[in-house]
Amino acid sequence: MELFRSFHISGSALTAEKLRVDTVASNLANMQTTRTAAGGPYQRKTVIFAERLAQVRSMPPAYRGYGVRVANVVDDPNPPRLEFDPEHPDANEEGFVAYPNIDMAKEMTDLITASRSYEANTTAVNTAKSIYLKALEIGRG
Repeated sequence: MELFRSFHISGSALTAEKLRVDTVASNLANMQTTRTAAGGPYQRKTVIFAERLAQVRSMPPAYRGYGVRVANVVDDPNPPRLEFDPEHPDANEEGFVAYPNIDMAKEMTDLITASRSYEANTTAVNTAKSIYLKALEIGRG
């Protein structure tokens, strides 16, 4: 329904940003994970967003933006960081340990960006709700 389109758009962004926050939290929790079930150190994850489109009834068929969706969660392709620690159980034959390629500053920046986007979309939902309530009051009067 067109009336509630703004709720759908902001709601999709809230869902996507929550996944980004969860991904950052996972990256931070695994900063020191040198061994995973897949073998090797944990790989930093990144969330890829894409436009969510809705088909518009027209000739020829057209599409319009209808929010955001998570297209994929991908591994960061950068190589792991190597630290010399021959006593570590995961050290290679040269004494180096492969740690995840996670930068605390980058993760915190991603977390702040996701948080601000979440706040902006919450404000948009609340504003739309207020406008719709005012419209209902006007309609009753």
